[in-house]
Amino acid sequence: MTENAWTRWPSREALGRTGISRPRRMLAWAVRLLVLALLLWGAFHQKHVGIWWALVAATGVLLAALVAWAFFRTTYEHRLVPSLALIGVLLAFAVAAQATGFRGPALVIWCGCGISALERLPLGAALPVTSVALASYAAFNNDVWLTTAATVAGMALVGYVMRLDAEARGNAQRLLAQERAARAAEAESAALSERARIAREIHDVLAHSLSAQLVHLEAARLLIENGADRERVLERVIAARGMARDGLTETRQALSALRGELTPLEDFLGELVGAADGAEVTVTGERRPLPAEASQAVRRVAQEALTNVRKHAQGAKVRLSLEYSEHEVTLNVRDWGGRPGELAGTGGGYGLLGMRERAELLGGSLDAGPDEEGFVVTLKVPV
Repeated sequence: MTENAWTRWPSREALGRTGISRPRRMLAWAVRLLVLALLLWGAFHQKHVGIWWALVAATGVLLAALVAWAFFRTTYEHRLVPSLALIGVLLAFAVAAQATGFRGPALVIWCGCGISALERLPLGAALPVTSVALASYAAFNNDVWLTTAATVAGMALVGYVMRLDAEARGNAQRLLAQERAARAAEAESAALSERARIAREIHDVLAHSLSAQLVHLEAARLLIENGADRERVLERVIAARGMARDGLTETRQALSALRGELTPLEDFLGELVGAADGAEVTVTGERRPLPAEASQAVRRVAQEALTNVRKHAQGAKVRLSLEYSEHEVTLNVRDWGGRPGELAGTGGGYGLLGMRERAELLGGSLDAGPDEEGFVVTLKVPV
């Protein structure tokens, strides 16, 4: 046994009442009350003492109970010197009881001190205290030596078993507290992750829609200031209104996604392509439901890619291909044959940057760049 084992206290979880079942607590209180009743009975039923000495002995029993309660408190707080002092007081009570003829209470106090010290004190301090208490019990007990030895060994074993049981309960309480802390941290992490997902949804929908509206409205303002004709200004206002309508639709879709009310991905892409001229969609592989994050990533990249086509390659042909494989899903958006649009100079490329960050958070990748015919956006997301 290492030095640490000799000086280590039982944990506070082991010395406390947490984790003890109600029947067991009731049994412990019943044993304590029984011991107290036996001590009081022994004080009042001694034939050689009068009533006044009996009252003095009863007062001593109550004081011993108070000292025992204080011993339990100081051991719970891991205060060695006060604990040893209090158990020394209890041993002194036992010696005084033996000296004045109250042998029964003295034997009970010695037994209680021996068992409690072995259960609640560090082993380096418990063994001497237990040895003194049980040796005093053996010295003044009138049973035959074999019975006395068996009783002493049994009480020492009881004290050590109670110590092991308390330490096992304390370890279980610590593991339970760690598990609860881990669950709380996991719940907090999940909440933060959900907040980040909501923030990305809001950014992807509102930032794109509002920025496009601002571009059109700013153009309309400049046209008005320059005295442009009514048709040109109205064209810009109508375009801004269309952007607002599309943004509202996308916001509703995002809210549905946050509620878990996602339409099938293939249907969504079909609706998205149906609203764009010169676009088509193909789906290959075994179709299956995707996790919400992966499905949203595919939807947002498809929306952003088609928006970029409208801005930078008006009139272009677009082909969306969605491929399901065993471990990932791949979205490929290819356009060709377009011409630079009026909004080609707007934006700073943050849409695709945001999509790339979204894909990387999921362990996937997003590549975007020109090819021989036009422009290609490829998203790969593990599922």
